[in-house]
Amino acid sequence: MTIRYPNGKKYVAVQSSGLQKKVDLSFSNRGKSLEDELNETNEFYLSRGIAVIHKKPVPIQIVNVKYPARSAAVITEAYFRTPSTTDFNGVWQGKYIDFEAKETKSSTSFPLQNIHDHQVEHMKSVSKQDGVVFFIIKFTTLDRYFIVPYDNFEKYWERMKMGGRKSITLIEFEAMALEILPSFNPRLDYLQAMSVILATSNETTERQE
Repeated sequence: MTIRYPNGKKYVAVQSSGLQKKVDLSFSNRGKSLEDELNETNEFYLSRGIAVIHKKPVPIQIVNVKYPARSAAVITEAYFRTPSTTDFNGVWQGKYIDFEAKETKSSTSFPLQNIHDHQVEHMKSVSKQDGVVFFIIKFTTLDRYFIVPYDNFEKYWERMKMGGRKSITLIEFEAMALEILPSFNPRLDYLQAMSVILATSNETTERQE
């Protein structure tokens, strides 16, 4: 299948360390969540001085705690203090990075009900400040990963708000997103993928000017 960017440019899947998608990347990665894979990738970035990106802590208020032993504490009641925004943020090459990571078991589409209004509003605000904002979506049954810039995502969100389709199809992902092929180390080199997206966006802007 030939995949092209929205501007018509031919898409070449991002690969890291020359590894192909079909290579067995060891049993240690099987069954890991997308969050685990991204945490491992972020540790790699940090250890190599590439970027500083972390999982955001969940903003909770602890109400009750039990102490079954002197050296142990168990939280029995807590609530969210404020709605969470996105999963990860940090800095890379002087750019502010902010993104949301989601998984779907569907092999044909990603349901937008997995995204919340306040998350989209947050991402829109960051985008207006020239932050690098995107989604990483994993189709778990297909073992396929896509990085979706916020600007590309927004029209599908607005389509849903206008009463249209409540999901983004796999075919639409293939047309408007960039696929990340997993590798050994880093597991998901999403910053390399984002470099390709930013370079393509800059080329398009220059041609329009």
